[in-house]
Amino acid sequence: MGKKVVLGIGNLLMKDDGVGVRAVRALEGRFPQDVELVDGGTAGCDLLPYLQGAERIIIVDALQGGEPPGSVYRLTAQDCGKQYLNRAISVHDMGILVLLHDLALLEGKTPPAVIIGVEPQEIGWGMELTPEVEKALPKVLELVEKEIGAAVDSK
Repeated sequence: MGKKVVLGIGNLLMKDDGVGVRAVRALEGRFPQDVELVDGGTAGCDLLPYLQGAERIIIVDALQGGEPPGSVYRLTAQDCGKQYLNRAISVHDMGILVLLHDLALLEGKTPPAVIIGVEPQEIGWGMELTPEVEKALPKVLELVEKEIGAAVDSK
């Protein structure tokens, strides 16, 4: 049985952009050893070694989808590839998609990957989340736990 990876993306110095990293930190101690929590910061393709051998990947990031701040999204990599929102989804989305593509090239396939995003209110200098995004954090954590549970139940 392979590992499951929860990857938090973002910059803690840029307010709501740090939501992915904050989510991963909030999840510490909630999962068994086969779930690896990775603070990916803004590392991009340098994260490939953390994803190798994963049977399931969950990525948490700030995501601009045009909904009100604090809105929570659940997308697959295929959804992002369709660009159905007619704009860039996240400041990190190209790195995430490249990362998953590179993983597929290395391993011959891409494990199931889900992106959980939160619509930011403000991305600017500051270490705190805005109230709207802070309120969304429990829902994000719940979705990650559901995704991990679905991976376990499908065994």
